[in-house]
Amino acid sequence: MALGYVRPARPEDAGEIARIQLATWRVAYRRILPRHVLENLDEAWLARRWTAAVQEPPSAAHRVLVAVEQAEQSYLVGFTAFGPADAEALAPNEPAEALGADVAAVTDLLVEPRWGRRGHGSRLLAASVDLWRSDGFASAVAWAFDGDEATRKFLTSTGWAADGAARALDVEDMLVPQLRLHVALPAEPAPTPPAPAAPVD
Repeated sequence: MALGYVRPARPEDAGEIARIQLATWRVAYRRILPRHVLENLDEAWLARRWTAAVQEPPSAAHRVLVAVEQAEQSYLVGFTAFGPADAEALAPNEPAEALGADVAAVTDLLVEPRWGRRGHGSRLLAASVDLWRSDGFASAVAWAFDGDEATRKFLTSTGWAADGAARALDVEDMLVPQLRLHVALPAEPAPTPPAPAAPVD
């Protein structure tokens, strides 16, 4: 029986995070991004970036989480990264104040395709929501490629919706459209009051 859980990323995870990112992009984005761009991505360069993201985050609210599948052995199978919404989360010509200080921005949410449909994406998202609440965020945003139906379907199935913002990334002179999704964090359920003590006869 396989078990899955989520934990904060460690510096020694950076190589596996880079490998997962590269493997996932080459499958999920093969019809979205130019082939030569995907083929020329440097795994070692990505690993160095993830090492820095884990070891030297810009703030305490910038976090990287990893999903682990645990059977006879443990495998890193996915990850997410997020932080306070900044200029990268804005749409073109959108004023800086459009996204307030209480908005989190997801920059990455990936599960390696061979480990898909095993609950890892949902666990990553649930763990993120818990941390967003503890960090004082009230909502979150994420950009998704317009052609990335799997990511859009996953997020909308969990309550996210397009907020009307759109942009196009210039990738090697090819404009790749993206749309922004957002979600308001659900209110935490009220704690269940303790049951009254049974009368003693």
